[in-house]
Amino acid sequence: MEIIDSGRFEPAADGSAHYAEHLQVPALSFGTYSLPAGSVDGQSPHNEDEIYVVTSGRGSFTSGGRTIEVGPGTTLFVPAREEHRFHDITEDLVALVFFAPAYTGIPQS
Repeated sequence: MEIIDSGRFEPAADGSAHYAEHLQVPALSFGTYSLPAGSVDGQSPHNEDEIYVVTSGRGSFTSGGRTIEVGPGTTLFVPAREEHRFHDITEDLVALVFFAPAYTGIPQS
């Protein structure tokens, strides 16, 4: 068993969005994504399926041509290679992020 401390708001040193990986095994990986209010989510589609669970903050999320408002408790599934992003972030946002299989960091090809 491994105990993981996660879900805290931790922006990058320059105050921008920040992803921190906490666990990686071949079948999945897990991390937290911190997006300060007003920040830009510049991510590209991934080769892995992804689940986000918003733990704090508020904003909007667009994926697959659909946009929704997100806040604590919102859970989102994004299939591999689908364009997606958080935007219009009005309160510092933290999301738990689960990738399956494990996140490689390699952009879609």
